[in-house]
Amino acid sequence: MADSTSKPVSSRLGDMFRALRHYNYRLFFIGQGISLIGTWMQQLAMSWLVYRLTDSVLLLGAVNFAAQMPSFLLGPVAGVISDRFSRHKVLLVTQALSMLQAGTLAALVLTDHVTIPAIMVLSALLGVINAFDISARQSFVVEMVENREDMSNAIALNSSMFNGARLVGPFIAGIVIAAVGEGLCFLFNAISYLAVIASLLAMRLKPFVRPTVEHRVWESLREGVSYAFGFPPIRALLLVIAMLSLFGMPFSVLMPVFARDVLGGTANTLGLIMGASGVGALTGAMYLASRKTVVGLGKIIVGAAFLFGLGLVLFSFARNLPLAMFCIFLAGLGMMLQMASCNTVLQTIVDEDKRARDELLLHGVYGHGPLREYTG
Repeated sequence: MADSTSKPVSSRLGDMFRALRHYNYRLFFIGQGISLIGTWMQQLAMSWLVYRLTDSVLLLGAVNFAAQMPSFLLGPVAGVISDRFSRHKVLLVTQALSMLQAGTLAALVLTDHVTIPAIMVLSALLGVINAFDISARQSFVVEMVENREDMSNAIALNSSMFNGARLVGPFIAGIVIAAVGEGLCFLFNAISYLAVIASLLAMRLKPFVRPTVEHRVWESLREGVSYAFGFPPIRALLLVIAMLSLFGMPFSVLMPVFARDVLGGTANTLGLIMGASGVGALTGAMYLASRKTVVGLGKIIVGAAFLFGLGLVLFSFARNLPLAMFCIFLAGLGMMLQMASCNTVLQTIVDEDKRARDELLLHGVYGHGPLREYTG
């Protein structure tokens, strides 16, 4: 009998990308992949712009806080809404609003009318939009991939897509900023939303059937919280990720400071550091995409937490670019292995009628990155 390890390479690659056999998910993957490149370009350009204008680490953190807090506060409520309304329509609205936000930023920067208060207001607006977008987008995977056996692969491919863009976007942004400034990065991001909107409009979905509502919004929210924290595996995921998110994941906020003041570099340096982190995360995501089962993910979550911490500690001592890129590669690898594994386990064990609410609880303790990585 042939051993499973002797499968042809083409077969193993087919298994790695098996979720793309689903038409709707394939459209989503292409459209979102293009849009995420723009998202990462905006993320890097925003950090560099704020630090260039202010030379203030405090204001750099304040802008990030303004972007994160609305998602944290509104996330659970957005989860309830995503459980009750068409996630497809919610995504169309959030993507259109995100395009408007990016276009406004581009106009302000290109006309030299940008100010820190304007940036903070627009960042907070994006945080509100992301609260609803992340809830709908992640739970929408279930509608695009009807075969539950392909669910873990779809989640891992989402992570691969996110981190592939995380590799490409900052690299392009560094070149663009060095050549012509930050404005074109915001403009490209605004245009890139057209790709994901087009993919959503082209999908063939079953007619939406609104679920019977037995409770009010706050009662449903309370039910979701009670369910999550009353179920030990979900509670454990939330608590572990909360600790790591609080003490580890905000490292990306300080990357402009590290690139310019510690390494003495430019926007290109920042792009290379963020790209190295993306390579590590993409490596982890591709590994998870090659797995066929959730069995063993518990050990991966624990090991990845140690790897993430080790990478950050070593990165803090790095004083040259190659060493800094290697250390942040390790941190990105550990971060992705842990986040995507937690998300996969959660999507596998959670009840369908509470999916979006529990996803937003998990997202709330992540609190990082554009789309707030949610890792797919």
